[in-house]
Amino acid sequence: MDLLPKSHEEFSQQTYWNTFFSKRGKKAFEWYGEYPELCGHLHKYIKPKDDVLVVGCGNSTLSMDLYDVGYRHITNIDISHVVIRQMIDQNKTQRPAMIFEQMDATAMSYPNDKFSVVLDKGTLDALMPDESEDIISQVDKLFGEISRVLRVGGRYVCVSLLQEHILRKLLSYFPQADFMFRVTRCYEAEAKTREEDGSAMPVFVVIATKFKKLPALVLEVGLVEGSLERVSTTDDIISAIKSAQQMAVICSGLHKGNVVDVGEVSLDLYRPGEKHSRYTMYVLDQPYARENEIYAAFIVPQGRETMWLFCTKEGRQQLLKTTKRNRLVIVTLRREHTYESLDAVKRELSITVRNLAPAGVSNDAQIPYLSLASNVGKREVCYEGDSKFSGQYVIEEIEDDNGSVFRRLIFLNNQFVIQSEAKLKIVKSRRGKPKKVVDPGYLACEHHIYMSVGVSMIAKNADQNDIAIIGLGGGGLCTFLRQCLPEINIIAVDIDEAMLQIATNYFGLVQDAKLKVEIADGLKFILDSANQGRKFSAILFDVDSKDTTVGMSCPPKQFIETSILQAVAKCIGETGLFILNLVCRDPELKRSVLSALKSSFKSIYSYNLESDVNEVVFCTVSESDDKAAWKEHIKNAATNLNRQAQTRKLQNEDIVDVADLLERLTME
Repeated sequence: MDLLPKSHEEFSQQTYWNTFFSKRGKKAFEWYGEYPELCGHLHKYIKPKDDVLVVGCGNSTLSMDLYDVGYRHITNIDISHVVIRQMIDQNKTQRPAMIFEQMDATAMSYPNDKFSVVLDKGTLDALMPDESEDIISQVDKLFGEISRVLRVGGRYVCVSLLQEHILRKLLSYFPQADFMFRVTRCYEAEAKTREEDGSAMPVFVVIATKFKKLPALVLEVGLVEGSLERVSTTDDIISAIKSAQQMAVICSGLHKGNVVDVGEVSLDLYRPGEKHSRYTMYVLDQPYARENEIYAAFIVPQGRETMWLFCTKEGRQQLLKTTKRNRLVIVTLRREHTYESLDAVKRELSITVRNLAPAGVSNDAQIPYLSLASNVGKREVCYEGDSKFSGQYVIEEIEDDNGSVFRRLIFLNNQFVIQSEAKLKIVKSRRGKPKKVVDPGYLACEHHIYMSVGVSMIAKNADQNDIAIIGLGGGGLCTFLRQCLPEINIIAVDIDEAMLQIATNYFGLVQDAKLKVEIADGLKFILDSANQGRKFSAILFDVDSKDTTVGMSCPPKQFIETSILQAVAKCIGETGLFILNLVCRDPELKRSVLSALKSSFKSIYSYNLESDVNEVVFCTVSESDDKAAWKEHIKNAATNLNRQAQTRKLQNEDIVDVADLLERLTME
């Protein structure tokens, strides 16, 4: 499995390589490794019976090591007569069958089809430092000669750091010349350099196999040992290699330093050629290192990525503290993919996780993998669609550790937020077969519980029991209120027709005489209702904002403009209640919202959810300075809601903690 981050445009290949070679000089070519690091790759593509030509052999010991393990048909060439003489003298006694000849690899004297393998370790990189006209001409000659002396079925095996201009040159020639083209990665050479230098640049092995005629391009990338990915275009290979190089730069920086100052570093990992990332990884460091508990990876099971602990920076910092590791890599599994098992995920991630390790973790150290469960969780996609207002969405089902199944609506432009959730239960159909149905008593959003308390407060006291809910979502709040408080008449308003279809088809919403849905602009609905003299016992705003640039995600700022709030006040009159779901992280903006509310309503009470950023705000037109009386009304409403929910078998226990509600209720 090849897992790579997407390349960024600002990653400057030429700048990095100039720095790389200038810092290391001649030592740069030590990065390619010798026989112990390369043998695992070479033995796959070079067999003892092969006739091997080593181009640009220099004084490398690679061909000597191959000879010593049984490769007897090796010819070495180099343009330097000095190095050839040295190598002949060095090997004539111990390796009498090995041939060394002074020759220019761009103009070889060998006959056509002489060799079954041409081996190149760093020669192409040395020959092609740039793309000047003279150099390109020399490289064209080299490739032409390699193709000429190789037999059909023969392999050009090139060990290279694959700067982008070199990779593009390889891809422009060999696939077009009926060569199957494969790139693999040599982690062993990188590991050796990491131990010696503290950093590593990826080392690649290109295998171009000669055919008489290929009907189509055959391109493969194998950047993790034992795994090959067939890709469609040469651009897919270029993207994969650039991403691997970028990842190496990131890992090198993380190996030497930490991310305490920035909080965390996140990476999206892709398979070559795929549009959607397979994993998202977050790297976090403790400000103060512990001696023993150095490093671990935490795999988040499917369906849990929306939990506060994993979907927020604050939550991930809390997880880092809880695990007591100096560095923690948190891994989320993306919903666009399927995963075989937790062990399979560990195998896929093993090299990436090791490369993200801090200094002090040896190459052979066992890195612990942590998780909430012993499996990757279960996620099943029920439906995928597109809303003109909210974009692409997915409806999926997940199963928790207790075997409970939940159905969720997720907007893909904000994948870590559950838009709507329903709990499913198994019942028998008329034919006696089990089927899944939505549990109407389940309220996924805690703020819906306290909005329901407000509805309960007016349900028994109003002359009429018409309520308007602006914002349908999956319809969970509407369904619960319809079942729990049957005396009320509900009209839900949503601008998005797709939401009505979703709520009806997947979340158990049923329209009847007591529950109607109107597809309309909520703002226009409120203004029209006020102009028409329409009255409601309660109006609820439960609308999320699509504008992520504002520090308020619920409601959209247009919903708290003076004209709208005054229209709401007119619709509820002296005896009605306005209930607002407010999610505002900007303190200054929140103060302005409360100020706007106070300009239209005389009494304002709020309940701030302890476990969430939501705040439920209750507003009335009539003035009530008697806080004790208001709390008594709220207490009675909450008690009534608990009783009704249990009487109608929607809940087995209280859904509202009355004591907590009274304690946290604030008069604004």
